[in-house]
Amino acid sequence: MKTAQKQNILEWTTTSRSSLKIGEVSQISGIGIEALRFYERSGILGKPARTTSGYRLYDADVLDRLAFIKKAQTLGFSLDEIRRIISESKTGECPCEEVREIVRRRLTELDERLREMRRYRKELAATLSGWDEQGTAEGDVCGLIEGTQMESHQPAASIIGRKSNLRQRRRNDDIQSRGIFNSQKGI
Repeated sequence: MKTAQKQNILEWTTTSRSSLKIGEVSQISGIGIEALRFYERSGILGKPARTTSGYRLYDADVLDRLAFIKKAQTLGFSLDEIRRIISESKTGECPCEEVREIVRRRLTELDERLREMRRYRKELAATLSGWDEQGTAEGDVCGLIEGTQMESHQPAASIIGRKSNLRQRRRNDDIQSRGIFNSQKGI
């Protein structure tokens, strides 16, 4: 946890207040206001109490929940997976077996992608070596590309694309959790 966040938590705990407004939760946790609202809408956070003027009032337990969400995201869990884990826990069941199974599946997927990337790298290196020997080649656009006969049955773009999709999904989750689009204002 960042030093500023630790300081914010220390300052909050010394005031002995029982509830926090959304801006305070955002400041203490380092998670943006919009992400907090998104978590509430998606069921990852429970619905907080409201003041008569409509401001959200969170109890201190929300900080523990947000710390859990951050740790789960660090481990690679998607927001949907986190929601299922939290939901299972709320029913009184232990979600640890599901957590292990998700991580097992993720490791299997990563191993397969690594194998695919190694095959692709080997094939690409052999192609480049051939091009280096050949020099240039006539073609409509580029004879080197037009004359290439890659052995892979799966286009490299799809191998890289799946990795990019995973990266994009994590980036979206990160944006939502950090509230990069955070307005720092509002209810």
